[in-house]
Amino acid sequence: MTRDTTRRAVLASVLAAGTAGLAASDAADLLDSFAPLSGRAWDAADRSLPETVESPHGPATVARDEFGVPQVEADAEPAAYFAVGYCQAFDRLFAMDLQRRVMRGRLSAVIGEATLGSDEFNVAMGFADAAEATWEVVAETRAGPLVEAFADGVNAAMDDLPLPLEFELIGYEPEPWTPVDSMLMEKQISWTLTGSFSELRRALVADRLGADRAETLFPTRYDHDYPILDGTETRLGDSRSGELAPGEPVSNGSTDSVDTADPVDAADPIDAALTDWLSGFESPTGVGSNSWVVSGEHTASGTPILAYDPHLSLQAPPLWYEQSVDTPERSVRGATFSGVPFVIAGANDRGAWSFTNLGADVLDCYRYEIDDAGDRYRYEGEWRDFETDERETIPVAGGEDRELRVRRTVHGPLIEREGRTVGVAWTGHTATRTTAAIEAYGRSEGIDDLLAATRDFDLPTQNLVYADADGRTLYFATGRLPIRRIDGEVVDGDRIFDGSAGEGEWRGFEPFGESSWEGFVPFEEKPHAIDPDVLSTANQRPIDDPVHYVGVDYATPYRGARIADRLDDAIGGGGDADAGGEGPTDPDFHRALQNDVRDGRAAELVPELVEAVRDRHGFRPAVIDAANDLDDWDYRMERDSRAALIFARYLPKFRERVFGPAFSDADHGESYYPNDRTLARLPDDDPLFDGRSRGDLAVAALRDALDEIGAAGSEDWDRYGDYNTTRAMAHPLGGEAPFLNYEELPADGSPATVKNYRVESAIGSSWRMAVRPGTDATAVLPGGNSGDYFSAHYDDQLRRWLDNNQRPMPLGGGSDPVVRFEPSTEGSR
Repeated sequence: MTRDTTRRAVLASVLAAGTAGLAASDAADLLDSFAPLSGRAWDAADRSLPETVESPHGPATVARDEFGVPQVEADAEPAAYFAVGYCQAFDRLFAMDLQRRVMRGRLSAVIGEATLGSDEFNVAMGFADAAEATWEVVAETRAGPLVEAFADGVNAAMDDLPLPLEFELIGYEPEPWTPVDSMLMEKQISWTLTGSFSELRRALVADRLGADRAETLFPTRYDHDYPILDGTETRLGDSRSGELAPGEPVSNGSTDSVDTADPVDAADPIDAALTDWLSGFESPTGVGSNSWVVSGEHTASGTPILAYDPHLSLQAPPLWYEQSVDTPERSVRGATFSGVPFVIAGANDRGAWSFTNLGADVLDCYRYEIDDAGDRYRYEGEWRDFETDERETIPVAGGEDRELRVRRTVHGPLIEREGRTVGVAWTGHTATRTTAAIEAYGRSEGIDDLLAATRDFDLPTQNLVYADADGRTLYFATGRLPIRRIDGEVVDGDRIFDGSAGEGEWRGFEPFGESSWEGFVPFEEKPHAIDPDVLSTANQRPIDDPVHYVGVDYATPYRGARIADRLDDAIGGGGDADAGGEGPTDPDFHRALQNDVRDGRAAELVPELVEAVRDRHGFRPAVIDAANDLDDWDYRMERDSRAALIFARYLPKFRERVFGPAFSDADHGESYYPNDRTLARLPDDDPLFDGRSRGDLAVAALRDALDEIGAAGSEDWDRYGDYNTTRAMAHPLGGEAPFLNYEELPADGSPATVKNYRVESAIGSSWRMAVRPGTDATAVLPGGNSGDYFSAHYDDQLRRWLDNNQRPMPLGGGSDPVVRFEPSTEGSR
């Protein structure tokens, strides 16, 4: 077997199996084993930024703060973004290349057959074609030349510098970066946040368990008092902006009636194998975020404060990349994703902005009548050829290339798996202008500029929260929200549509082209609030009774309720301590709230467990001791807590005891189980208990948990932090090259706490910041800003992140330049 084949086989095993890997090895052993014979892998240990770089876009300087954050300064915007591209490539080139390979369906070209399933899905979905369509539009905007300059900078770094270690371990060289690749990163972000085949799973559950049981176990609306908006907020047209008065619905203006009839009757039962396969490419379970803003009325400084922490995948290096750009047009700081030129979440010298997932339904599934040959589909009473019907070859390293049939209908891609098909329409399949919107955010000088830019924010659908130095605050639901119709009547989108009959189409939508968007909710009618006094978002529903359908995939209210309650306690009585509040808030208060680890699930589930133990007798001492620990507990998921460990291992055991039998009979695995909110509220006579006592099941689950903890060894699992560690925050190659992973450290938090951490799925607070617009800002990354294993900034923020010990995020430079970009005479690369 050749050395190249060995590298690919080793990497394929880790990508296919996830955490499986070889025995731990140090860097030298792995480099000796996998590096090319030329020894070029060792060059990666000496990568450093040069003192001078030629730039076809003009002069610029780059300084680095003590955490390796590039601070770019230039007199011309293209010169600045050439330098940004150079810095991102120096720090994150492998992450950039890996992600574009995923989205283009070209992983197998360097990995082998293990990633063919991923490549087939991404090629069939046509993400690369959607990125091409988007670039054609963005190229004509003000952002276009800056994206091109960024790509030039990336390619200059590839030409000038040794490749990062990972390229040498796998044994390939990256292709030049293009502006389309940056648009592809926009599609990747959008898919991560909005890609959902939930209607397929709902239909499958309803088919197997019955529609009534499906509605009980998977409600489309959770009963709680914590929507983002209460319906009394000021909106566009009111106050400083115009005509409507507070108290009118925040999302109104349409006379369309919304059909809320049971959607599952609208489609035949869905193939389980196809549904499960597609579900593997959805947004990761638990993706969400926290953000909130308080006006200057409730801060010690009189300036609004915005706090933000997005909950996305945790890995080495982090998803987010921090940068600062200072030009005559902007002075912007914050976080972006590798391969994206502009700060996505951050602040400039006038305002600050953040995004949490709206939970909007922007993907629809269609079934079609297709002829026996598979060459035509029926549409509106006629047989017609597919809009696209071609063969695409997927290269496979070390194996036979795979040929994939790519077909598209008027709605979008037709996904096929083992003879089963489903049509997909997704708002990201058309040309989108979000890159232009994000670029404009960095130059914005106030709320009016922000609103104007937000009109171009097509995707992803997000909860935008904003505050500025003028004291203005804003909430707006971004992104395009489709309006569906059947026989002229507006309907919800949580169903499978008959594509052959033209059901549920989005008027004006052109997949892989430029859409008119006429069949979407008007901008002014999307949920929003102008100058809210206090507002928080945690992926809960935006408003109780929207006139326009938004979606049904909202988070359980544990985080949202905790944030809202803490803010209410702090500012009660207008922030006057004598009137019932804690007094004006400051940034320390908001960073402390980001650190809150009280788990609302425990408050609901632990008392019944303790009561069940005390109502029964004959338990071994360990059970009694555990119940006592839980009874004395404050429900905080702290790393040093024994009770938190017991609860963390009890909950999955209780879920299995309650849901396992019925769902196993229906051939549904754990991924189909209802959420913990549903579990906590199931009445004793629910059919799931099938004559079993809820208390008996709770006690049995506690025993299961204690057995598991005991099996792990008392020295290994004695407190929550022994189990809840950073072990899941792995490098993509960390299974086979474990030295690339971060140090394993104990962590606080859970899936339901404000300080969010999910060790089982490696999801949590992927960036934290707290900003007083126009003044000070702080932030922290879960790891380090550099993706270079040999850099001092590879993991220098990990311990800070664990404690939410944020460091300053200053505007502009302040440090001595480490790189000077000098004009070249050769023109653009």
